[in-house]
Amino acid sequence: MSTEESKAARQARPAPGALLLCRAEPASVAPAAQLLREHMLLTPAGEEWSVLVPEGRPWLEGDEPVDRVLTGWATALAVGAPWPVLALWWDIDRAGYTLASGFRRPVGYVWLANGTPAGEDEAMRTFAGRLGLDPVLDVQSLDGLTRPDPAADAQARMRGLLAVLTRAGVSLPAGLTPGESADRLHEAARAQPHVRRIEWSGWRDAFRAELDAVEGGRLGPWLPWAGGPKAHALALSQVAVGLPLTAWGLRRRSGGWVVAGAVLLAHGALGLAYEAVRPLD
Repeated sequence: MSTEESKAARQARPAPGALLLCRAEPASVAPAAQLLREHMLLTPAGEEWSVLVPEGRPWLEGDEPVDRVLTGWATALAVGAPWPVLALWWDIDRAGYTLASGFRRPVGYVWLANGTPAGEDEAMRTFAGRLGLDPVLDVQSLDGLTRPDPAADAQARMRGLLAVLTRAGVSLPAGLTPGESADRLHEAARAQPHVRRIEWSGWRDAFRAELDAVEGGRLGPWLPWAGGPKAHALALSQVAVGLPLTAWGLRRRSGGWVVAGAVLLAHGALGLAYEAVRPLD
């Protein structure tokens, strides 16, 4: 094959892409997303859902696979928020999802490009349970995605997954379709009427925005400004988990996991620092 033919073949390949679905309003997602230090677009994706559309530089300009990057990002977002994060990703060989929720181990599933299931059936049931999906109707639909189907490729499997999620309130804007490239996803997101641009503005501004967004939320007793043993325990656990996770990511040269560890460390350090300097009652 000539050089020109090889170049044309590469250009014909479907480009990797990804979406991050967060079960929260954009106002809550935006400050948390800033901590990822990546350029993204944020838009509503149904009742109580938002979607982050990343530019995709870590997998387009580097060697790290899209699934590893997205797993790290989803984990980083979920550990600092009271809502779950669902990463949807695809490349030329595979497609799949990763669900992150708090400090629990992420759960995910993978399909090969031709739609062949390559995950564990139990992962689908765990996925349904963590999102509060119907234990009968929704689980039956998800189980169908784990069975062989010659007529369904990886993108059809992802569409089937999204069809189940519509019953949980997910409604992706037009154009945010699994299988599309990062450029096409960004173009579709920019056309939405309530889109927000997520850009890194520095640690001080990011933390100030996050504190304003989550103050008084469901994590009240655990937040650093609440004081008490719960907030202290959370901060210590974040530091304890963040240190080895960051080191592991550096050894593996995994940007996604480095970000996850860094966010954990930042959250924990913020909590410990706040506790040290807050005025005594």
